[in-house]
Amino acid sequence: MSWIVRERAPITPTTEAFEPPETAEPVTLPVSPGASDTPGPWTAAQRAWTSHPRLIAVAAGGLLAVLAILAAVYYGNRPAVPTAAVGSIALVSARAPGLTAVTSSVEFSGAIYARYDMAIGTEGETGRIAAVYVEAGDHVRKGQLLARLDGSVLRPQVDRLAATLEEARANAALADAEYTRAHAVESAGALSAEEIEKRRAAAATANAQVKVAAAQLAEYQARLDHTDIRAPEDGTVLTRSAEVGQIATPGGTALFRLARGGEMEMRGQVAEQDLPAVKVGQPALVHLTGIERPFSGKVRLLGAVIDTQTRLGEIRVALNPDPDLRPGAFARGEVIVGRGARPVLPQTAVLSDEHGTYVYVVNDSSQVERRRVRVSDTTADGIVIGSGLTGKERVVTTAAAFLREGERVNVAAPISSP
Repeated sequence: MSWIVRERAPITPTTEAFEPPETAEPVTLPVSPGASDTPGPWTAAQRAWTSHPRLIAVAAGGLLAVLAILAAVYYGNRPAVPTAAVGSIALVSARAPGLTAVTSSVEFSGAIYARYDMAIGTEGETGRIAAVYVEAGDHVRKGQLLARLDGSVLRPQVDRLAATLEEARANAALADAEYTRAHAVESAGALSAEEIEKRRAAAATANAQVKVAAAQLAEYQARLDHTDIRAPEDGTVLTRSAEVGQIATPGGTALFRLARGGEMEMRGQVAEQDLPAVKVGQPALVHLTGIERPFSGKVRLLGAVIDTQTRLGEIRVALNPDPDLRPGAFARGEVIVGRGARPVLPQTAVLSDEHGTYVYVVNDSSQVERRRVRVSDTTADGIVIGSGLTGKERVVTTAAAFLREGERVNVAAPISSP
């Protein structure tokens, strides 16, 4: 196989730009055995470069300049590696936190409910609502008329039974009079004993019919009374679903919901670990969305069980009646569980690992010691330490995570404020 190449014209240097020195000796390139004596394209190029050393020097200088620029860019972008003297002592910030008056509280969230939510409907009668007399939010008294069903069918029956009762009473009075007269002449023998016994039985039957008629009248009168839907207790009407023309049935949807006495409460969920600190009767504050002032109350009930899924327990806070307390409103509660003086540390000073929560304390030998602590609360000023510190120790406040127990450190002087 032979390569077919197109010969290029030999490069003829101009004597003005590339005139070689007079003392320069021509460079003879080695030729491999068997190579053709005819100069090819690469041989011509090699002769052009080798016959002009100044061109070679310029090209080499340009290449070195490019490499220098690349090296400067590469090493200039690399971060400087700090060099620390072997055996240097770390400089840390440490301070004695002292004791700060803190208030321990348990917070939870929930909603507002009526403490006694009473559903009111019709009792024993199905009828069409003829009138509604209250609206949601009204305060009502016990026995106050809330709504009335149509009683056009029951009212005539009550009137009929009332007349029947009067008739029975008249018959009973006549029978009693006849028996009294017969009993008066019994000793004279004017009437036989059989006749006297019949009149006594007739009087007893008439009196029994009076009782039957009275019972029937009382039944229908009660049914008629149930067409008047009244408030069973004093309270506040929470909801009203009754409308004129609506058919009300026993056991159906409640026509009204009444908060007995207007009493409200907050029902929320407390974390399992916080429940032992909360006691029934402790004061509580309840905050509602959009209302700045808190509502005061007391813990009324604590749940007897813990939800296995959420690990939360129920809490109920009794609240004083207030127009701004509306059932269903979102609420946030807070119970004060204790007050005292505790060390308060910045968040950077408290560390934790698989063994628990701890801090580093600088001892008298300027060495750091690990001190196990218990966090009791978190405030805007920092983390409240429940146990493990007295407040007099020098606690490392920053960069504690980079220290090792027993390491020797220098404590930086505190910066005085101007």
